[in-house]
Amino acid sequence: MNLSMLNKIKEFMSNQVEETTPKKAKKKKDADQSVDTALQQELETLKLELDESKDKYLRLFAEFDNFKKRSVKERFELMKTAAQETLTALLPILDDFDRAKKSADTGAESFSEGVALVYQKLFSTLEHKGLKAMESTGVDFDPEFHEAITDIPAPTEDMKGKVIDTIEKGYTLNDKIIRYAKVVVAK
Repeated sequence: MNLSMLNKIKEFMSNQVEETTPKKAKKKKDADQSVDTALQQELETLKLELDESKDKYLRLFAEFDNFKKRSVKERFELMKTAAQETLTALLPILDDFDRAKKSADTGAESFSEGVALVYQKLFSTLEHKGLKAMESTGVDFDPEFHEAITDIPAPTEDMKGKVIDTIEKGYTLNDKIIRYAKVVVAK
């Protein structure tokens, strides 16, 4: 081969390299852009998933916190009224004591000092546990606290709608009604 032919081949090859290099660079640039776009989309997706996870976490944490508060409140309420059944069972005994005391006050029978002390000790112990008797005679009738057994004509105009007599006392345990007062109302 002669020198001129070698120069022509060399020139042809360098032209070919120059022509193919920009094409390859463009293809590489396009590929890099598509990879960047794909990575950005994946980043966006991951950010959305992270935001959703944070939101779920915060909601779950708040729900758990509310559950703990509700459990503590329910436990406290349960402890306050744990003896409600026992105290409710003792109410008829208090009623019997009250009737015996009334009977002794009218003079029909005597109410010994020892029995009075036992009654007072029982009643003060129950009060200490949160039991309170409701005063209902002479107050306005309130269906939230009273159970009307009967109604009678009012002896005076100002007694209308008021409780005339209490048949059975009502009681509260830590401000929760455990027995409604059974009363006679003036109409």
